[in-house]
Amino acid sequence: MTRATERDTQAVSQFVERFGGILADTGVPRMPARILAALLTTDSGRLTAAEIADLLQISPAAVSGAVRYLTTVQIVSREREPGSRRDVFRMRDNVWYETTFRKDQMLVLIDEVLSQGVDSLGADTEAGMRLDETREFFRFMHDELGSLLDRWRGHREKWIGERSS
Repeated sequence: MTRATERDTQAVSQFVERFGGILADTGVPRMPARILAALLTTDSGRLTAAEIADLLQISPAAVSGAVRYLTTVQIVSREREPGSRRDVFRMRDNVWYETTFRKDQMLVLIDEVLSQGVDSLGADTEAGMRLDETREFFRFMHDELGSLLDRWRGHREKWIGERSS
């Protein structure tokens, strides 16, 4: 279902800055965070570099660096507009799930490295016990995140079904 609505551009701009700031506070670099927030506010989920620069009042160089970051971490994809030489940047489908899934996979690697650290230091040393507790935390997060992602998939399917009816 597609609906075009009148929007208060000042309110949308304030949202973009506020949400971009929150993302930046969580560790996303500030300019990519602002661009991500801007993409989220478009019905199409797509913007050209010129549209991003105009919307956020930033330089083309700032757009270039920020979208490079967003494409590298696979949150945004770069596409070519049919019949045009302009690139369009688009939010990837199901991006939050995919990003979280990659973090879940990273937890397995963290566990492996922490296990080596515990073995190297000795499980009965202060440092070894600290690493072992850290490893146990990440194991717990991995177990919980996996089941959380499973529940999200079911929830998302139900939610999409409700929205389309």
